[in-house]
Amino acid sequence: MAEDGHRAPAAVLFDALGLDYENAFAASEAHRDSLRWLLDRLEPGSRVLDVGSGTGRPTARTLSDAGHRVLGVDVSPVMVDVASRQVPGAAFRLGDIRGLPLDEGSFDAVCVYFSLLQMSRAEQSAVVARLARVLRPGGYAVLATVPLDLEAVEGLFMGRPVRVTSFAAGDFTALVTGAGLTVLAQEHTVFVPAHPGAVPEPHLFLHCRRGSG
Repeated sequence: MAEDGHRAPAAVLFDALGLDYENAFAASEAHRDSLRWLLDRLEPGSRVLDVGSGTGRPTARTLSDAGHRVLGVDVSPVMVDVASRQVPGAAFRLGDIRGLPLDEGSFDAVCVYFSLLQMSRAEQSAVVARLARVLRPGGYAVLATVPLDLEAVEGLFMGRPVRVTSFAAGDFTALVTGAGLTVLAQEHTVFVPAHPGAVPEPHLFLHCRRGSG
């Protein structure tokens, strides 16, 4: 337990969840619709950054199978190992997106599916701004979150303790546009994870583009 105290809370949580997380969220049609939106706009062989890549499915798998060059980044060594085995056509790196060296303008697209929720609001703002900069001008970003006004709220997620910070929908959209991204489309939906004791979760998907100037 002492060792866990020196690790990112997200790493501890997702090491424990492993494939259970994928199974709980596998039926999200909104997530798959979001990936289809992105695939319809990417040039062949695009370079895509998948932030909080988890088990690699569905995001990295879908993009890799379509011929894109995917780099997945996750703080959980268990998730990186699972993703590397499940999606051999993509590359996965163990690391924290808050400090990982990334060149500006080096990606054609960035995916951020529910991977900010264990960061503070200041960290989320800084990460989104940084990810906007690693996009090439005209590149695409797809972000998904749980649009609730929560700050450092303790609770349970799939039976594991978790501390969650999030924004109301309008505030999260303002954060994204303030980072220099234009929201082209959005979807609000409610999803119930396939897990005992799960409750309906509001989900917000923002489909964005970095300005070409």
